[in-house]
Parts: sequence; structure tokens; C-alpha cells
Amino acid sequence: MTAGLHESNIASLTRVGRGKVRDIYSVDDRTLLIVTTDRLSAFDVVLPDPIPFKGQVLTAMSDFWFGRLAHVVPSQLTGIDPESVVQTDEERAQVRGRSIVARRYEPLPIEAVVRGYIIGSGWKDYQETGAVCGIKLPAGLAQADRLPTPVFTPATKAEMGAHDENISFAQAEKMIGAGLAARVRETSLRLYAEAAEYAASRGIVIADTKFEFGLDEAGELFWIDEALTADSSRFWPADQYKPGSSPPSFDKQYVRDYLETLGWNKKPPAPRLPADVIARTSEKYREALVRLTGRNVET
Repeated sequence: MTAGLHESNIASLTRVGRGKVRDIYSVDDRTLLIVTTDRLSAFDVVLPDPIPFKGQVLTAMSDFWFGRLAHVVPSQLTGIDPESVVQTDEERAQVRGRSIVARRYEPLPIEAVVRGYIIGSGWKDYQETGAVCGIKLPAGLAQADRLPTPVFTPATKAEMGAHDENISFAQAEKMIGAGLAARVRETSLRLYAEAAEYAASRGIVIADTKFEFGLDEAGELFWIDEALTADSSRFWPADQYKPGSSPPSFDKQYVRDYLETLGWNKKPPAPRLPADVIARTSEKYREALVRLTGRNVET
């Protein structure tokens, strides 16, 4: 198996950002090159070992959803070949299959989270308060139960290494304005509903997902960052889903489960991963792509 790309190095462009997974370079004043590496974070700490093919899978998955749901909201995609904006063969090899040239938009300071099932931080909130982000839910729900209707639960964007924090819709309105908050909520719920219906036809439950949006100079809303990937969503195999416990998932859950056995304090530096955990995690990411799109990445 290939070693994977932990960090890109595109010397012909200026790097303007580095997230947990993506390296961002300036192409010009209107566009950015976004390189999706094979880095993996767990418990908000970036691990030292890349997961081979993860970047290609996430890019292919985002491209699929951006295209499939373009009638709901336009995206950051430009259609420009990433290999055309770098200079050397080595740089072209780094961006191939894992990059996009994206339009620059002003990102909103909130993450738009939609939950169709009660799991994760939403489950913790529900156990404590009977609600999630201030939204009252029916009594007696079990872990991983499907909600009567999907709920919009925004969150703040945290700095790298910190946790995003759930906020109420009223807090979101204060941050970005009532009209824009309502537009983001409506758009997010529609994206989730259409994606969840399609995924169900492919044997995948989308338990929840996170969207990010930006504005252009005219105040129009655009879908940015990533789209319904195994990093930004919980994908569960429908044939293994049952409420009452946390179902298996097509993402880094395999890594999280392994790390939980180590007694690690969940602070940097993160431990190294065994080869079998790396291989199994890579396989889960690729399986999700095949199930959803019928396509695999070049291995």
C-alpha cells in the first residue's frame, strides 16, 4: 500500500492555510488550490500516520455531492484542473486526484450541523437536558435512534486542536443575522434530506453531517469546504444499524476505537498507528465511496 501524503509542499504557490486535513494555497485573488491530504485527526489531534487514499476518497466524495446537489445551492467548484495551476511534475503528482481549485468566498463563522439521528455530542446533550442545542426532543429516545424530523444544530468553528461548540439557533442569529441564519438552516436541511434519501438507496444511513458556507460580494450563499464526506458525516451501514448503541461507521471510528484501548490522554503528541489499523481504516473510507458512487480511487 502507498505511504500516503501527510503534508503537501507546493513551492510554486503561497500556502495560506493548513487545517487538520487540507492544505490551502493562493492561486490568485479569486481562487484557491485546496489539497486534501491523507492526514487524519482523532479527538481533535492530528495523527502522525497518514491513511493512504483518504485524500482521494474525500475529494471524489465531495465532487460527487457538489454535483448531485448543485440545484440546491451552488458550490465553490471552478472546474479548473488543479494540475494546471502548479509548476513541476512533483507538484502535479501531489495534487493529482486529491485537489480542487475553488473560488474564494467569505466563510461564515458557524458550522451548519444537521442531525437525523441522536448520537455523539447530541446524545450527550439529550441525556443531560432532553434537548440538543436548545431543541426539545421526545422523551425516551435510545442512543442512535432516528429523530422524528432532522434538526439543525449549529456550532462554532474552533481553532485547530480545540473542540467545536454547539450553539442555539438564537446564538447563530446573533452571529450572522436572522435572515442569513434562516437561509443556512433551510439550505442545510434540504441538502441533508436529499442526500440521506439517496444514501439510503445505496445501503448507507447518514446519521448527521456538517456543512460550511460562504458568501460572495453580492451576499449570495455558496457551499464550501467539503461535502458530505466520511470526515464531515457519520455514515452507518444500513444492514448493521440498530438503535441502543453506537453503530459501526465508514470513517475513522476504527482508529478511535484502537486509540481508546491505549490509555492515551488525547493530547499531542498522538501515538503511532499499527499497519493493520491504517490498512483497515483506508479500506473503510474506500468502501464508503464505492457504496455511494459506484466508483473507487486508483490504488
